[in-house]
Amino acid sequence: MSIQLMIVVLYIALLFGISLYAKRKAAGGSQNFLFAGRQLNTSLVAVNIAGLAVGAASTIGVAESAFTAGLAAGWYNAAWSAGAVVMGMTAASKYRELECTTIPELFERYYETRGRVISVFGLVIIQLVITSLQYLAGGAILSSLLPEYFSFQGGMITSAIVFIGITLIGGLWSSGLSNIISMILIYIGVIAGTVMTVTGQGGIDVIAQKLPAGTDWFGPLGGIGLATIIGWFIVMITQSITAQGPVQIACSATDGKAARNGFLWGALIIFPIGFLCAIMGLAAKVAYPDIKATMALPKIIMSLDPILSGITLAALWAADVSTACTLLLGAGTLFVQDIYKRFINPSVSEEKYLVVNRLAIFVLGIGTLWAAFQAVGIVKTLLIGLSLTTAFTVVFLFTIFTPSLCRRSSAFYTTVAGIVALILWQYVPAVRIFAHPIYMEWVVCVAVFLLVAALDSEKARIPEEVKVSIIKG
Repeated sequence: MSIQLMIVVLYIALLFGISLYAKRKAAGGSQNFLFAGRQLNTSLVAVNIAGLAVGAASTIGVAESAFTAGLAAGWYNAAWSAGAVVMGMTAASKYRELECTTIPELFERYYETRGRVISVFGLVIIQLVITSLQYLAGGAILSSLLPEYFSFQGGMITSAIVFIGITLIGGLWSSGLSNIISMILIYIGVIAGTVMTVTGQGGIDVIAQKLPAGTDWFGPLGGIGLATIIGWFIVMITQSITAQGPVQIACSATDGKAARNGFLWGALIIFPIGFLCAIMGLAAKVAYPDIKATMALPKIIMSLDPILSGITLAALWAADVSTACTLLLGAGTLFVQDIYKRFINPSVSEEKYLVVNRLAIFVLGIGTLWAAFQAVGIVKTLLIGLSLTTAFTVVFLFTIFTPSLCRRSSAFYTTVAGIVALILWQYVPAVRIFAHPIYMEWVVCVAVFLLVAALDSEKARIPEEVKVSIIKG
């Protein structure tokens, strides 16, 4: 058994050990399993949002983009960091204080049932798209570690087994406690890997000289472009406010202050990782110019000392674990809370409710594995999926700042418009008049929301005390 494999196996064993401990904390009801008993302090909120952010796209995906477009790929993590700041400053404490569990729940509470149903559909799709990309990155990592045993597809299947298993055992407590270890491992591995890679190739200047001409590899925009980078920031700020992962973490905090401060500290943890992975992607461009871009980061790391490469690759895999577990849990929560319990079996017992949650996580986990085999381009696929959160964020922001414009049907029609716009973007090239689908999503969703405000006279049911407390922050 190679040193790299031994390190990863030890890490997997540690994760399952943590999950078995977390299982005891998650016992006692769905609140403990899904929301960690609403007991996450500031530190646990911080590592959880960082763990959610620093996944496949923030490591393997950033290096993949840097391999073709330069250091500017690191702005992806900066965009996620900005999203965490905005969420912390505007909404995190409010989600906790409102005692909500999902965005669809809020939509029905203040709008109508149709808004809840359509938003569940959209949010589950988003969760599954992002989760599938964690399997894609997991396959890249394991096939690099042991190519004689793992094919790319075999690594994806192995990753899925671990991700699903850990989530099923201890719920959010598994993710929360595992993220402490994962983030430490990620920082050790990525920093050490970057330093050793750059040193081994003679320094940044030598790497810069060997990169092919034609791209501003170390420029602030690189081969990406300003419109795309701004699009990243808009996407990540948009999704940070209403995607189920951030919402579930905020709702699991001990109180509003812990939720707010946890997101702000998490933003600091998220920021540097992208640029470090981008540097390793550039190093891979010099050392292995003909490899598949997705393999850039795993390939460059495997050229390091066996112990260091094992730790760093385990760290990258840790990033996938930390993200995938929270996403799977969020997808299960959306389906069981907003579909099964709300419409199919409202009187379900607590014991059966937990069983259904675990079953949903398992089924959705298998579904995301299938989706992973269809994905092409980690960051590109993820950003298109996350663009769908625009509709939910538009509704949420209007609810906060201009409730007088909110109508009972606003959530439903705005969400439908967001879904249709994204479908058209994918299949009708003629509508692609913007640099990124997020721009079209915002234009369409805001326009539809305002149109509904003009045509529908039935106002949304937003209590006065909720409006005041949210606006005052």
